[in-house]
Amino acid sequence: MMHKAPILFLFLSLFFFSCSKKNENSTRASSGKINSISVVIDDKLWYGVIGDSIRNKFARPVDGLPKEEPLFDINQYPTHLMEGFMTKSRTIIVIKKADKNSFEIKKDQYATPQNVFHISGKSVSAIREILEKHAPQIIQIIAEGEITEHQKLLSDSILNPKKIQKQFQILLKVPNSYSYVVNGDNFIWLKKEFISGSNSLLISQLPLGAIKTNSNVSSRILKLQDSIGALYVKGTKSASTMYIDQSYPIYFSKTKLDGKLAYETKGTWRLKDSFMFGPFVNYMILDPDKNRILFLEGFSYSPSRDKRDFIHELESVIQGVKTK
Repeated sequence: MMHKAPILFLFLSLFFFSCSKKNENSTRASSGKINSISVVIDDKLWYGVIGDSIRNKFARPVDGLPKEEPLFDINQYPTHLMEGFMTKSRTIIVIKKADKNSFEIKKDQYATPQNVFHISGKSVSAIREILEKHAPQIIQIIAEGEITEHQKLLSDSILNPKKIQKQFQILLKVPNSYSYVVNGDNFIWLKKEFISGSNSLLISQLPLGAIKTNSNVSSRILKLQDSIGALYVKGTKSASTMYIDQSYPIYFSKTKLDGKLAYETKGTWRLKDSFMFGPFVNYMILDPDKNRILFLEGFSYSPSRDKRDFIHELESVIQGVKTK
């Protein structure tokens, strides 16, 4: 019995230390720029085929931008630097050689909110195989986390939502840096000006049966967007209207927003008879409860700057829509 007491005391001490450490991590706020990730990997692996695979997956070009920009900004750290400020990163990928092959996701391991992805392998080929297999899942988790984080940042100062809510029966948290350009019966154009350009958000709706979703939805969405651009978005001349430049790739996908089926489209817009162009993203949301199609579009104009984070801001605003 005398021998058991010290062992029990040691066990309890370790238990409470572990709980204390966990609570400390849970209250430590994560940090980092939007769309940036920390990769903990030794230089030998980083400058070989593993590093190439990481860059090909996580720094691949973003869909829908007029010129190539990386999906995420990657900051690489050798394994022995797995400490200090780096562990506060919102997203960390840890890759190393080990005695067994494994993949693990740890939530809020060092800070909150945080995702830490651990990849271990007995060999370079094993690590590469695990990385290739799980990369799509990792990218999806990171992308969703970055949207959520961007929404938090944007929600600090919100434009009064009553006008949009009354007109379209939706809740949309738009930063108060945006102002009304056009406010019609079935159309709103909000715009944020900055030194080198602007971000715009368009809101419109039409009857549910206006677009048949059983065939060729993509071409119907393009026609709808071009018609909205021709009606409302004009340059200095009345004939200078916005349209989709189909000489650039256009990306379509199905998704869900606020539990409703939605069609996402990404590509490049342009003004007729003008030098102005840039990326856009739109969402056509099917809202059978209100017998309508809700059309939300964001487009950016920033000729002298990278456009990824501007379009990401618009995605974050739109994806936060509440239609109930």
